[in-house]
Amino acid sequence: MKKYIFTGLLVWVPLGITIWVLKLTINVMDQSLLLLPESWRVPGMGVLLTVAIVLSTGLLARNVLGQRLLDFWHGILQRIPVVNSIYNSVKQVSDTLLSDSGNGFGKVLLVRYPHPQSWSLAFQTTVPGEVTRVLDEEYVAVFVPTTPSPVNGFYFYVRKVDTIELDISVDVAFKSIVSMGVVASPDDAASKLAAVK
Repeated sequence: MKKYIFTGLLVWVPLGITIWVLKLTINVMDQSLLLLPESWRVPGMGVLLTVAIVLSTGLLARNVLGQRLLDFWHGILQRIPVVNSIYNSVKQVSDTLLSDSGNGFGKVLLVRYPHPQSWSLAFQTTVPGEVTRVLDEEYVAVFVPTTPSPVNGFYFYVRKVDTIELDISVDVAFKSIVSMGVVASPDDAASKLAAVK
C-alpha cells in the first residue's frame, strides 16, 4: 500500500505545484484588468493584457522617444533615497539575466565547493575590474546556486585553472540543479537507453 501512496504522490505533487504556480501567475496578471472598465473584465484576460503591455513597452523602449522617456523615469527613481538602492540592484540583475548581449550566465563550470574533495555546478559571471586588478592570477566569478531553489546561492571568485568548463547549456544545468540531479539531459537519457539495448 505504501508504494501506491508514493506513486500517487509522484503523479499529483508535480501536477499540483504546476497548477498552483500557473494559478498564482494568472491571478497576478489579472491585476492588470484593473486598468479596464469593469464591464470589460473577463477572468484570465489579464494574461493577454499583461503580454500586450509588456510587448508594447518593449517596442516603445526600442525607439529614440521611448529611450528618452525611460531615461527620464530612471532619473526620477535615482533621486528617491530608499527606492534608488532597491531599483538599481534589481535593474542590474535583470539587465544581466535578461539582456540579449550575452552578459548573463555565459558558461557552466565545475568548481570545488564546498570543500576541496567535491565538485559543484556553477555559472560563470563577470569579474569587476577592481577585483581583476587586485588579484595576481586569472580568476573567474562564479555563482553556485542552491538546490532545489537556484535563485539562492553563493557568489565568489575562483582561479580559472581550478575550474572545468562543461559543454552543457545553462538550461540543462538549471534543470539538473532544480531536480537535484534526478532529471537527466537528453544526451544522458540517450546514452542510458543505448546502454540498456
